[in-house]
Amino acid sequence: MNIALIGYGKMGRVIETIAEERGHTIVAKVNSEAPIEQVDFSQVDVAIEFTAPDLAVKHIYHCVDRQTPVVVGTTAWGAQLDEVTEYVNSHGGSLLHASNFSIGVNIFFEINRRLASLMEPHTGYEASMEETHHLQKLDAPSGTAITLANDMMFENKNLSSWVHKEEETPRVNRGQIALTSYREEGVPGTHKIQYQSDIDTIEIKHTAHNRRGFALGSVVAAEWLFTKKGVFTMKDIIS
Repeated sequence: MNIALIGYGKMGRVIETIAEERGHTIVAKVNSEAPIEQVDFSQVDVAIEFTAPDLAVKHIYHCVDRQTPVVVGTTAWGAQLDEVTEYVNSHGGSLLHASNFSIGVNIFFEINRRLASLMEPHTGYEASMEETHHLQKLDAPSGTAITLANDMMFENKNLSSWVHKEEETPRVNRGQIALTSYREEGVPGTHKIQYQSDIDTIEIKHTAHNRRGFALGSVVAAEWLFTKKGVFTMKDIIS
């Protein structure tokens, strides 16, 4: 495939390496010095987008208008998801978005949902989460953490909301998830979920060792999306 990289920072460079290892060609690299408007999309089979929340939706529409499937790893634009979904579907476009493209993280999502369901009858436990990322991470909490928390609430009706704070654990009321974000140099991404009672603690954790897992997942997603129409997530690929 001919791939356009929308966003060519650290993640874009890793995606480039993996895509070329898998036999694909990078035909365009979009960044602040090379805007998307300069790209000839007639030569692009699929685009992979990792930029910033305030740019993602504009990039999605640009790709859809040119009938180019787009894989989006940018997070924190979810408030516009309904609007974007309607636009993609009404224009016959192709979009796959995810808060995290790591295959391991998406398996972790499944484990988290199952654990939350199992915990529902056991009201003596308090739920909490910690997420740690590198200093360049733009959003807090991470999109992955938000997905995990929302899945916990969906599967466990005793959990009503999450409360977020950076660098220290927030105070919460019963039924709320305490969500803490930490930013440390060189951490690709760690997410830990706890259910704690007076008797014991149940804990699950995912630790990324580098960016390759995220990059590989985005390329696999691009390969999967290439011939499809509609709006998808990594759950469609895992399933």
